[in-house]
Amino acid sequence: MSDWITVCSESDLTPNTGLCALLGGEQVAVFYCGKTRKLFAVSNYDPIGEANVLSRGIMGSIGEATVVASPLYKQHFNLETGECLEDTEHKLKTYPVRLHEGEVQMQAA
Repeated sequence: MSDWITVCSESDLTPNTGLCALLGGEQVAVFYCGKTRKLFAVSNYDPIGEANVLSRGIMGSIGEATVVASPLYKQHFNLETGECLEDTEHKLKTYPVRLHEGEVQMQAA
């Protein structure tokens, strides 16, 4: 895999919300779960609404899955796997993400 790339600092994160980062020309939605302190990174592109909006979606959970609800048509995407819960035909690209020395870092998938 490629080297880790810093996309923002830890201080840019707000618990239970997303932010949009640019990774090699791709928009990536980064989410920080306040309860588990876990980071998630998925494509910012909503394949159903056909727009780069997922970083503005609502983060939550359905069963054991941590999800984001698209702000357009409200489909839920699993933040671990990228799968759409309502329509398994659609899946988001996921990215390795970590917190390292106060910086949020990602690898191109």
